[in-house]
Parts: sequence; structure tokens; C-alpha cells
Amino acid sequence: MKLKYTSVLFLGTVSMLYSQNTNDTISKESKIEEISITGSRNKKRTVTNTPVPVDVIDIKQVSQSTGQIEVNQLLQFSAPSFNSNKQSGSDGADATDPATLRGLGPDQTLLLLNGKRYHQSSLINVFGTKGRGNTGSDMNTIPIGAIKRIEVLRDGASAQYGSDAIAGVINVILNDRNHGFEGNAFYGMNLFKSPGNKDVVSDHKVDGTTFDFSGNLGTQIGNKGGFGNFTVEFVNKDRTIRNANPEKYSSPRERFGDAKSQNIYFFGNIELPLSDGLKFYSRQGFSHRKTNAYAWTRSADADGNVPEVYPNGFNPMQNTSITDFTFDNGLKFKVADWDVDFYNAFGSNRFTYQIDNTINATLGIKSPTSFNAGGHSLLQNTTGFNASKQFKVLEGLNVAFGSEFRYEEFGIIKGEEASYAMYDINGNIVTTDTPEDLLVTNPLSGDVRPGGSQGFPGYSQEFNKNRNNFAAYVDTELDITKDWMISVAGRFENYSDFGSTLNGKFATRYAITPQFAFRGSVSTGFRAPSLAQKYYSLQFTNFQGGNLVTIQLAANDSDLAQTVGIPQLKQETSLNGSAGFTFNTGKFTATVDGYYIKVKDRIVLTGNFTQDDDAIGQILADNHIDQAQFFTNAIDTRTKGVDIILSYTENIGSGKLSATLAGNYNEMEITRINTSEKLKGKEDVYLSARERAFILASAPKTKVNLNLNYKIDKFNANLQLVRFDKVKLIGYNGADDYQLYGAKVTTDLSFGYEFSKSFNLTIGSKNLFNRYPTLQTAHVDGNTESGGIFDPVQMGFAGRQAFARLNFKF
Repeated sequence: MKLKYTSVLFLGTVSMLYSQNTNDTISKESKIEEISITGSRNKKRTVTNTPVPVDVIDIKQVSQSTGQIEVNQLLQFSAPSFNSNKQSGSDGADATDPATLRGLGPDQTLLLLNGKRYHQSSLINVFGTKGRGNTGSDMNTIPIGAIKRIEVLRDGASAQYGSDAIAGVINVILNDRNHGFEGNAFYGMNLFKSPGNKDVVSDHKVDGTTFDFSGNLGTQIGNKGGFGNFTVEFVNKDRTIRNANPEKYSSPRERFGDAKSQNIYFFGNIELPLSDGLKFYSRQGFSHRKTNAYAWTRSADADGNVPEVYPNGFNPMQNTSITDFTFDNGLKFKVADWDVDFYNAFGSNRFTYQIDNTINATLGIKSPTSFNAGGHSLLQNTTGFNASKQFKVLEGLNVAFGSEFRYEEFGIIKGEEASYAMYDINGNIVTTDTPEDLLVTNPLSGDVRPGGSQGFPGYSQEFNKNRNNFAAYVDTELDITKDWMISVAGRFENYSDFGSTLNGKFATRYAITPQFAFRGSVSTGFRAPSLAQKYYSLQFTNFQGGNLVTIQLAANDSDLAQTVGIPQLKQETSLNGSAGFTFNTGKFTATVDGYYIKVKDRIVLTGNFTQDDDAIGQILADNHIDQAQFFTNAIDTRTKGVDIILSYTENIGSGKLSATLAGNYNEMEITRINTSEKLKGKEDVYLSARERAFILASAPKTKVNLNLNYKIDKFNANLQLVRFDKVKLIGYNGADDYQLYGAKVTTDLSFGYEFSKSFNLTIGSKNLFNRYPTLQTAHVDGNTESGGIFDPVQMGFAGRQAFARLNFKF
């Protein structure tokens, strides 16, 4: 597999273009440069002269040389500023990979599908994961087999695209091939070998077996250039188990590792000319994912166990079912020389939970061991238009304007009663009036037994909340000279639930010489609070330092939140700036680009208020709640960073070597904690050192990617080294109790051979030298967030994988 990695003069970016065949490299690059690029609504703008930073990643070529089968993980090991973690023991996050750009929140990056807003997941990250208190889009609902390329705009773009674009925009472009069939079969397996002195054990020497098959069919429709492109993909992945050695450590987690999952996808992309100057397009997507993950272990004497049912304790199992649907349709036509795109983009996400191998301890031996725990759903519908036109002003003026109307609906799906309720000794639901002596207690400890299904309690309330917003924007680009261009954009939005916002952006590029160019931008941005952040509530159990506690996550508009003085959520606002230069001689390209992002009123979850708190402690005690936390505009942050990208190509012997070194330095600081008036002086509880550490650990301080690719005739070899910087997390006992995960380097190696133009095979290994996160042997007794011998950090925790990938077409 020949790697063609082209740095394309973008601020803080790198464009990676992969080609199987040296002869078609130029044609593939030309095709990419001829189309409209994310961040510019000027159809004549190419990837080498846009005023904003963009990565263009040819997913098909990248995926063929790696062991990655999911979009998030593929970008994690391709783009230095992108980070996505596999999770374990993190409730719904075990079924998704929370992703961040430049270390900001998962909900501060906007996802587009062919330029149209893509809906978010209905999941809100709550427990044991990065980005807690944040929602975000689930890119893994889009199959790799359906994607032509991904454009990553790493620059604030709220003035162009609206809410969520504080950190940037990721635009997924679907395949548009109009003939032939392409298939891909992937098989991978993890080869377990314990790191350290047998500190980690597994059930099997080989696990995590993964099978992925995708088929993509392109066909012409009619005789006027219409096409249909359709993808079917199936992924089956077994679990990995990486336990602390029970002969050496006492761990609260007996089953730690990747979840078992099964994904089914169907995606379609249709374009059909209806007449001269009028074109209809439609994009359809359906994905269904089922995952099976282990929750924390309940020991035999735990308050949440009934020994008569589970004499040795039990490991609850969370079965999640995620159904995702998208249906975008539109018309493109001309009106008085204006190019008009009128569209409607619909998306929905439904996320439900079935909890097995569990119990409601307050029901004793009469309790079921399997519960329907309910779930959550999100619906989004966007109707809008965009018009653009070129004017002969100076060297060229492009003006684009448009409008959008979006409707959103978030709902909670109620679980069965026993999945959330607490019962007294007579089998009646416990209320605040239930006498203490009627509560079901553990005869060993005397503590009140927790209600609900252990591992994940069900949702006790069912509701649907909605809102709408209206947006109007103008986006202009002016080439003042052949070497200097400027771009100005502005956007107004009005939300039905919190009001209006106005944002602007200015960007410029100046070519000092044909090889050397400068570009920079400054913009304001915003992110509207999600419906989930406004209305989500859940009572759940958590282990803290090995102890089980009941936590109430209170909705922002709840009586409990109002009692504490938590204000109504408002928008996050940002100030973005970037500046950099690039040098390009053809064989050698270098870019050095810096960025600055200041975010005010960022929405996160507060720390946990306990029964000892003088404001709400008695309320919690009366409701048998150990702790409570809230959604609020809790913090201001400031992020500074720089991207450095060096790439070089050279003919060596009969083959060609491509080398790329891409690095990101990212530093975030929390500049202010915004407590409510009633809670002033409690900043350390409002956002504890532990919660601050999780926010700051969303990205390693540095991340460096070295890629070497050599192609000779039909053979190619690809070597990738990725260095993740150290990460520091705080334990439950204060700032002096911390886990330090040292810097690690992962190595991926693959070899490919083209047997013919329609058949090629790649074999390789991901994480060849079996690197694991730093083992936290001093904290394995329950003080890691995951409850295992290490936490989920950027490099992953499954160890070495061997894989084979077969690609064929006809």
C-alpha cells in the first residue's frame, strides 16, 4: 500500500491522500481539489487555497492498510488533534467511542454528512468516561465502506455552520461511484500476552476476534448522469477481557475489557438529474448496533446482592441496542445565475438497555434477574437552503447566503418498574414517607439495600421535550489579488428555549511566494445546550474507592437543582484564533500552525454533593440518595496548541518512499469555575480536582504520528508509530491520590500485495509490540475510574492485534 500524505497549506491540518497505484496519484489528487471543500462555499476554491484549515482523508485507502474498522478509531490513529477512547464499565459509552477535537468536549465538534448537519447520539456521557455531561455525534453509525473521504475542518466555524462547531467540523462524504462492485473482508484477533509480571490475565490467549464484511455497489440511473451508490456492511466483534490477576490483587472488577458488539449497516447515495439545471439527491442511512458489556462486579456480601440468588456475587451485563436512521433529500437548481441547494435532513437515534445477570436487591429472592431498563431517543429535522454566486470584483468575489429551520426532540423511554424502584419489606415502593424500619437492609452491614437493577438502574420517568431554532447566514470570499484573499462570514440564530446569538468570522490567506504562504483566522462561536443536558435525569449506583453509593443526576429544571440554586442552562460562547505558515517544494512540505480557543460557560457535570452538605444534605438523606450532581455552565477554559506537519517523498530504487511526521501540542487550562451564588466558596465540590483532571485529560498534551510507506511494483509496506503523551487522573481521595499514565508508543505494521487490478491482500499487526497503558498496581483495589488495573486512555487497552484484509472488485 503506497502512502501519499500531502500537506495542503491549511492551518493546523494535514491532508492525507492514499493511493494504491503510483500512476493514478495525480488524478486522485486532482479529483479531490476540483470539488467544494468544507469551510468554503466557493465552488472554485481548492484544498490548496481555502482560508481555513481542513484535512482531506481518503478513507478507502487508509482503511486498506490498517486494522481499523470504525471511523472513530481510524481517525484516532490518523489525525493528531483527534482523540477517541474505547471505554469499559462506562454504561452506554461502552457502546460508543466519545471523540474530541483539540481536547474540547465531544459536543463541540459538528458532524456533517455530505455537507448537511448530522444528528447527535441520544446518549449523554455520564459515568466513567471522558466528556462527562456532554452529548456528541456517533460517527460509528456510518460504515467505513460507504465513505469516500472525510474532511476535517480544525477551526471554529459556528459563524458558518452553527451550533457545536466551536472546535471544528467533520464532514463525511459518501461514495458516489456510478459503476461496479467493491467488496472488503476483514478478520482480526487479539493475541493476549500479559504485560508486566503477570499482573494482567485474560480468559483466552486469543480474543476480540473481529469479522467485517462490506459490499459497495455503484450503478447508473437513467442516461443523464444519474447514479445510485449503495453499501451494506456487517461487523461482528467478540469481547476482550483484561483483568487484574486475582492471585495478586483484590479488584472490584472481575470483567474488564472491550464490549462484544454486532453492527449492521445500509447506506445509499442517489443523485438524479430531473431536467437541465435541476438535480434531485437523496441519502439514506440505517445502522443497528447491539453490544454486550460487563458492569462492575457485585461481591457476595455487597448490599446490592442477594446471596440466596448469587452466593458468589455476580457481574451484571449491559445489553444495549442502538438504532440509527438518516434520510436527507434535496434539490439543486439555478435562479438568476445563483446556485441554489434546497434540502431537508432528517435523523434519529434510539438507545435502549436490557440488563441481565442482575437483581433488584430490595425484592430479595423474588427479584427477576433480567430487566428492561428503558433508554433514550433523539430526533432532528433540518430544512434549509443555500445560494451562492460568483461576481467579477477584483480577482473574484463569491457570495453565499442561506437559512435553516431545525426541530429537535429528546425523549426518555421508561423502564419496567422493578428496574428502577426500591421496595420495602412488604413489597411496596419506597417513598419519602416509608418508615426507616420498613426498608430492606443487608443483615451483614445493616445498610439499606439499593433498589433498581444492579449495574444500570432503569429510567423511572418517560417524557419528550422539544425545541426549534431558526438560522440565517452570509458567507463571502474575496480574492483581492492573485496572492491575497479574505473571507468574512456571519450567522444569526434564534432558539425557542433560550434566545438569540450572533457570530462572525474573518479569515485570510496570503501567498508570499509560490512555495511559502501565511493564513490566519479569528472568529466567535457558540454551542447551544443540548436537550439532553437540559432535561436528562437518572438515579444510579457507582463505586467510589470500592464503596457502592447511590447518586442522583438531577435535571437542570428539577426542584433539587433549583433548591441548590443551579441556574438555567445558557449557551457556551467561544473566541477562536489561528495563524500559521506552510512551505511546499513538491517533494517536501512543512506546516507550522498555532491555535487559541477560549470557551466561556462550558457545560459539564458538577462534582458530587453529599449528605454532609449544608445546602442539600438533608434533602438527599430524606430521599435515600447518597450524592447528587447537576448539569451547569460550570467552567471557562482556554486552549492553546500547535500542529507541525512534515512530509517527504522520494524515489528509492524501483519504488517510492513516502514519509510523514505529524505532531500536535495541546494545552488546556480551566480559567474559572462558575458556581451559583448559593454555592460560592464550594468550588472544590462544584468541580472537584478529580472532575477537573478528567476534563483536562480529554487529549494528551502531545501526540506524534510517524508514517512510512514504501511501494515497489505490486508490493507495499506500511509502518506507523504513534506516541501518546502522559495522562494524569485523580483518584477519590484528593489531588495527592492520582494515577499517572506514562507516555506510550504504539507500532502498526502491514504488508500488501496486488494480485491483480481487482484483487489485493493486506496482512499486518496493530500495536505490534503489545503496549498497554501504565499498570496502576497501587490503585487496583478500586481507585481507578474503570475499576481495573488501568483506565481507558488514548492508546487503548486490548493489546496486540493481528489482521488480514481482502479487497476485491468487479
